Order: sequence, then structure tokens, then C-alpha cells
Amino acid sequence: MEQRPFSDISFEQFLKEEKLMGSKCRACQARYVPPRPICIKCHGSDMEWIELRGDGRLAAFTCISVGPPAMVAQGFNRHNPYCSGVVELEEGGRVDARIDGVDTKKPETIQVGMSLKIKFLHGEEAEEQKADLVFEPL
Repeated sequence: MEQRPFSDISFEQFLKEEKLMGSKCRACQARYVPPRPICIKCHGSDMEWIELRGDGRLAAFTCISVGPPAMVAQGFNRHNPYCSGVVELEEGGRVDARIDGVDTKKPETIQVGMSLKIKFLHGEEAEEQKADLVFEPL
């Protein structure tokens, strides 16, 4: 694999290539998504890229009705809220992501612990979303 810097730009490029990439510390094996150039656990800088399957479980979530301008521009509002959550990845690490495919008007139906899979955005949807990280129920 080509060597790319551990940055948000590289992370977004990988998402556009339909790859969920993170970094792993060679010293302590800690994993990070999005990637980090320095391990916050042991402060080492010997990091490597790892590709993750994108499977995980919902660890926490919230439904947002009044979002930032970028989300409002995508059509989310008080009548169409979106879900943001923390996904605990099966291979290790946690990541903040938008959760699609759930009923945000009935948040009581969204279950912590539910199985999720990464959703890669395509075409106009990807352009509108940039390279946001999105997961959906299996």
C-alpha cells in the first residue's frame, strides 16, 4: 500500500475508495479511527495503516433536530432529525459517525448494542456528504 500521511485528508481519500482505514501503534497495538500519527496510549510514533471491515456495535447515540449548517443543507431539520452515534468497531477502536437507516423520529426504537456496518456513499450523495462516516444497521 502506498504511504500516505496519517491525516483527515488521507482518511477521506480512503473513504472515497470504499476503504475504512485506521492507524495502529506498532508498540502497544492501540487502534485509532480516524487515524492518528501519534499513539495517545504510549505516545509512540511508529504507526501503520490498517484496513477495517467496518462492522461494529452502537455504543451511544443521539438524535439531532437542530444541526449545523452543513446538515441543514442536506435536509436535516426539526421535522427530519438525524442520528449521530459512537460505533465500537469489532477490530478495536471507536468512531463517531452518522447512523442511517434508523427511525430518528422514534429514538426509543434505536438500540444501544445493535449491529452496524459502514455505508459508503456514492454519486451525488457522496458529493453532498463529502466523506462523512456513515453506518447503518445490518
